[in-house]
Amino acid sequence: MEKIKLYTRFERFWHWTQMALVLLLILTGFEIHGNFSLFGFENAVRLHNSSAWSFMGLAVISILFMLFSHQYVNFIPTTKKLKEQVQYYLLGIFRKDPHPTTKSFYNKLNPLQRLIYGGLLILIFPVQIITGLVYMYYHYPENPVDVAGLQTAALTHTLGAFLVVAFILVHMYMTTTGHSLTSNVKAMITGFEKEEHKEKIEEKA
Repeated sequence: MEKIKLYTRFERFWHWTQMALVLLLILTGFEIHGNFSLFGFENAVRLHNSSAWSFMGLAVISILFMLFSHQYVNFIPTTKKLKEQVQYYLLGIFRKDPHPTTKSFYNKLNPLQRLIYGGLLILIFPVQIITGLVYMYYHYPENPVDVAGLQTAALTHTLGAFLVVAFILVHMYMTTTGHSLTSNVKAMITGFEKEEHKEKIEEKA
């Protein structure tokens, strides 16, 4: 096993800040829907809106970082070893088989993770942002969005929230599938992770 650098300081900051914002959005969002009372309705609305703007600002900064640092390659979908990765999660992990993919600075996500993260970044998050903005700035009758359109936006936003919750639950489980139960979490704190061998040429696709 060899310790290698995987995550930069910004990536770790981005990850934990994004996690905090998403959790705050989920808590305040479901409180606004009346599922429970924690912050109070008015405070929940203010927190939800400010967290949403912070999330969007962080998203812009992270996109620029990914482009200029070439880290966006980690999110490019690939079918290479996809079948092996699915088989590993379904069966191999319980037999303690070795991981079918090796991590490196430009290959941090396995093919299945790339597809899931791609769907989250390209589909779910944009839909949440658009429907959230529609709901945030709807003021009847000045706003051209009619009541039916508002209801559709609200329902779509809520469905997206449930999908994000599902992703978080799966993500929490996936953090335990590293070389040890806590290795993935430690890597996102320290930036370093142990791999069986370091690739001589880091994959960029």
